[in-house]
Amino acid sequence: MFKGSIVAIVTPFKNGKVDEKGLRELIEFQIKNGTSGIVPCGTTGESATLSFEEHDRVIEITVEQVKKRVPVIAGTGSNATEEAMMLTKHAEKAGADASLQVVPYYNRPTQKGLYEHFKSIADSVSIPIILYNIASRTGVNIEPETIARLADDCKNIVAVKEASGSLDQMSRIKQLCGAGFDLLSGDDSLTLPILSIGGTGVISVVANIVPKEVASLVAEFEKGNLKKAQELHYRLLPLIKAMFIETNPIPIKTAMGLLGMCEPALRLPLTTMSAEKVEIIRKHLEDFGLL
Repeated sequence: MFKGSIVAIVTPFKNGKVDEKGLRELIEFQIKNGTSGIVPCGTTGESATLSFEEHDRVIEITVEQVKKRVPVIAGTGSNATEEAMMLTKHAEKAGADASLQVVPYYNRPTQKGLYEHFKSIADSVSIPIILYNIASRTGVNIEPETIARLADDCKNIVAVKEASGSLDQMSRIKQLCGAGFDLLSGDDSLTLPILSIGGTGVISVVANIVPKEVASLVAEFEKGNLKKAQELHYRLLPLIKAMFIETNPIPIKTAMGLLGMCEPALRLPLTTMSAEKVEIIRKHLEDFGLL
């Protein structure tokens, strides 16, 4: 159901406010260049610093602009179950095609707590749910057995965005959950390896600036053209690494500012990069042929 290059789109800001016109332009750029889906209000979209009103509005704008051309997967997770349910219900009402649900952060719930959290959200809506496993940010790993139990018990929990970095864990998820459960890469550098173990695509950061190339990597693999997919993987790898020299989305927004795609404005506590690191980003953009 969920496959290809799905962009975790940035939230552009202007004068401290969400740049609605800029967001619509970024969405058009993505669709024009072969992106398979749009994730508003993810980590890359700085969801943690959006007000509830802004969060809802970004999802509404995305749904309006996409016009069902590709799936809209709204980031509506929270470390408070009731809050996640509220945000997800709004996204469903707004017309989002699915919800991305991050593992609750800071609370450090048990596996039982994770199961109850995600089951409560899934039971409150009818749209598909994609789990988002990223222990480096949340402090807790959702175990493959917990994912399999949720997939069995909740018909609308249909996929996981895996950013654990462990191919062993991802293989175990595929083994337990079967072919009907989608495995999506949460790390741009691991997209090709994850495809090779049965993954269906990536929720990508770097696709904000190179959507065509990321989409092509997945498409070439699906066509059985492994050599071409490998070439794209190794061409993208230095650029991907550059996009994570500081906390996401600082580098990708810096790159987009250099490319004139949007203002590189961030919300505190995220701050701009040093001049030295900006030059590193600039050099990688030049090397890739973007500047």
